[in-house]
Amino acid sequence: MNKSPIIALDFHSAEEAFRFLKPFDQSVNVKVGMQLYYKEGPEIVARLKEKGYGIFLDLKLHDIPNTVKSAMEVLAGFGVDLVNVHAAGGIRMMEAALEGLDKGTKAGLQRPSLIGVTQLTSTDERQVREEQLIGASLDQSVLHYAKLTQQAGLDGVVCSVLEASAISQTCGPDFFKVTPGIRLSDGAKNDQIRIARPEEARLSGSTHIVVGRAITAAQNPYAAYELITSQWEGLK
Repeated sequence: MNKSPIIALDFHSAEEAFRFLKPFDQSVNVKVGMQLYYKEGPEIVARLKEKGYGIFLDLKLHDIPNTVKSAMEVLAGFGVDLVNVHAAGGIRMMEAALEGLDKGTKAGLQRPSLIGVTQLTSTDERQVREEQLIGASLDQSVLHYAKLTQQAGLDGVVCSVLEASAISQTCGPDFFKVTPGIRLSDGAKNDQIRIARPEEARLSGSTHIVVGRAITAAQNPYAAYELITSQWEGLK
């Protein structure tokens, strides 16, 4: 998957998604999350792959190791570029996910990159303390999950831009830091809390950015994508 912004296709149907994608070059990266995947199933992935899009299949697997391993073996056959699990599932679960991907990847093909979700960008300090009962700060929790993810052999993590720099220092610059919660300066937060602008993501060490409503809900989605791309690449 190239480093261009990943557009979150959070639509109700394949028809809506492909209608949205009409103005875009087929070399762009897209994210298929639970909403679209659960509605359309593997067919939506196959159709996007056939057209040449880079695909991040964002299903955030979290289960016992054997179940995750078996599921990843299936997902490997889809030929997507990037998949993920919840790092909270633990090292053994993450190792099993990697085993499943390796087993399911056809000979001669590169396995999908695998990343671990640290803390959702909708999570705040209060939730970490009071709901998750974690006796550490949000930043410490994210960094701990990143270390576990690297120890398990994964390619990187999903984190917010706010933690990307610390993760780079601990896990190295090439360790994936896929950061959602990207907004333009005048963008609404919606249900995300730990958000940032594209240029902040670049300067903080993000390796990939995921952008949803800042593009999909824009009056001119293609123009919004171009602006975000230019800021992400440091051209504006």
